[in-house]
Amino acid sequence: MSIYQHFRPEEKEFIDQSHNIKEQVKNSYSPKLTDFLDPREQQIMIAIAGNDAEVKLEFFGGGEYAERKRALLYPDYFIPEKEDFQIVLFELIYPKKFIAMEHRQVLGTLMSLGLKREKFGDVLISGDSVQIVAAKEIENYLLANLDKVGKSAVSLKEQTIGKIIQAEEKWEEMITTVSSMRLDVVLSSLLNLSREKTKALIVSGKVKLNFKEEDNSSEECREGDILSVRGFGRCKILSIDGKTKKDKWRITAGRQK
Repeated sequence: MSIYQHFRPEEKEFIDQSHNIKEQVKNSYSPKLTDFLDPREQQIMIAIAGNDAEVKLEFFGGGEYAERKRALLYPDYFIPEKEDFQIVLFELIYPKKFIAMEHRQVLGTLMSLGLKREKFGDVLISGDSVQIVAAKEIENYLLANLDKVGKSAVSLKEQTIGKIIQAEEKWEEMITTVSSMRLDVVLSSLLNLSREKTKALIVSGKVKLNFKEEDNSSEECREGDILSVRGFGRCKILSIDGKTKKDKWRITAGRQK
């Protein structure tokens, strides 16, 4: 049975990368560190490497409730420390009396520096405090190049990882039934919207499936999928629990509060 059949075609490249990293650890008998992975990529990594007796796997993104994390794959002799994840935490220094920073504004600025998204972890905002989690290997580049967000001059101050903003995610669990696992049908049920409204959201580019924009209303949802809808938050398909007597799918999902 092929591992690919459990995932989407577009995930094949990451599956292959995960498998190659696992084999490198086994062959070299030394640890390997990935870039930051989103929750879906973490699930795939667990599926590929999580059950291999010769390779151990840990994730760390700076804090207990981090969403984006680096994965460390290592042989059984190795005892990982937090320092092995090569993560730095920065506080954004800016004129707080005059400016309110937004997540998309900060992330957009980071991306404009020419660095890959995979080199950044979470961008955390609590009140007027803004923190950026990044890979250690881009530390000097960030310090030298991040001097403005929008029209505001900014600077970075490195903080110890223990001072990270701890923003706990809260999910409200729900059980529902749907006539099919189509994206528009599932969203309609989870968000309590009409099919027409969910289709309009999808077509207009406001829906992400596993952190990638999805404009196909008929795309089939699967267990473990994370659905993000601009203006409505996130939903997660925790499990697909089979069919009812009326031939509908029963699913357990979480909706972010």
